[in-house]
Amino acid sequence: MKTVDVASVLDEGRWSAYQKLLVAGTALAIILDGMDNQLLGNVIPALMKEWSLPRAPFTTVLALGPLGMILGGTAGGVLGDRIGRRTALVSSVLAFAVPTLAIATVDGVTMLGVFRFLAGLGLGGAMPNAAALASEYVPRKQRPFAVTLTIVCIPLGGTLAALFAGQVLPRYGWRALFVIGGLLPLLVALALFKLLPESPQFLAIRRERWPELVVLLRRLGQDVSPETTFVVPTAAASVKSRGSIRELFAPALRRDTVGLSAAFFFCLLANYIGFNWIVAMLIGAGFAQVDASSALAAFNFGGVGGAVLGALVIQRLGSRMTLMGMSAVAVASALAMTAMPLAPPMSAGLVAMFALTGGLLNAVQTTMYAVAAHVYPTDIRGTGVGTAVAVGRIGNVVASYVGAFALDRGGAPAFFAAWALAMAVVFAALALVRRHIPRPAHST
Repeated sequence: MKTVDVASVLDEGRWSAYQKLLVAGTALAIILDGMDNQLLGNVIPALMKEWSLPRAPFTTVLALGPLGMILGGTAGGVLGDRIGRRTALVSSVLAFAVPTLAIATVDGVTMLGVFRFLAGLGLGGAMPNAAALASEYVPRKQRPFAVTLTIVCIPLGGTLAALFAGQVLPRYGWRALFVIGGLLPLLVALALFKLLPESPQFLAIRRERWPELVVLLRRLGQDVSPETTFVVPTAAASVKSRGSIRELFAPALRRDTVGLSAAFFFCLLANYIGFNWIVAMLIGAGFAQVDASSALAAFNFGGVGGAVLGALVIQRLGSRMTLMGMSAVAVASALAMTAMPLAPPMSAGLVAMFALTGGLLNAVQTTMYAVAAHVYPTDIRGTGVGTAVAVGRIGNVVASYVGAFALDRGGAPAFFAAWALAMAVVFAALALVRRHIPRPAHST
């Protein structure tokens, strides 16, 4: 009877077209996650005008979404480890689609906040499971790129949200944006439920699901028979983990957990100061909706290019040098923006600086998912990634207030200085992490 170590077989296996299709499926879910997450930041100026409200009431509404994501990120990661990454991912997509669609019916900040909190539960649960699935579908060599390619879809979705807002909002109103943001993920969730398989390593540690694993491995190009015996991944061989958060603070993982959590906190703080308040800041400075949304799109789209480039560099230089280098350049770029004039018309130089700074901030954020997936063994990977992201979501909550405070007290220069300060802390936190993705031996 043949014995197969699933983790080793996949780590050293080929990078097939089917695996690329599976990564694309997880990426599609995260595109919609990123889009729905940023719809509200684009429409706040319109809501302030329609409901005759100042900026202050919307700070709490903006904070309720990531507050839900804190709970959703932790619960989604634990559920992924217990009931399966695929099931948890599809459930998360449904969980943010329905409340997003419901926002199209609201007429005040109270129900807006309630539905944003509920959507946040699903938005938070989708990301750790998408990262875990992408990491476990592919060989070790392609893992950082696959995970980053999945998570980079967050700013890609944000780019779509900004582009939709610039075109749809002036013509059809803000409610149409949330109708689109609700219906699209509902359709995608149905497709993913049909097409995505479960994580091979998750199936391997559950003997009753080995027939399902045989079918999947054959589709991945592996020669296995129904009589094959599968070796449980080494990390889970001694104990079948139940995804306990306590395991993340075992002596061997404690320092990495603290460093990753701090890095996620301050990087999400920096990113969501931008996502939440760039449009309102620019419209307040006299720019038109389409120009303000274009600046936010540039901020996001720069992140797509930056994250893909960062993932490629990680494969040659490892993650320590790459992420710390990008964090340092982000500090310098944000400080440079504090000295730039902010007045219409929108200049190419200003758009370029939003793209550069957004590229660096988003690139650090998205590539950290690959680092987190590398740090934690498969039996607690969903819990590890989910917990780091959940702690980071506290920074997301705080960003709603920090961005508004900076604009009220110091205007655009204070806004950009907050980016610089947050990324300086990210640099220090990444230095604390010991288990960075190593530099390949052939790159020396």
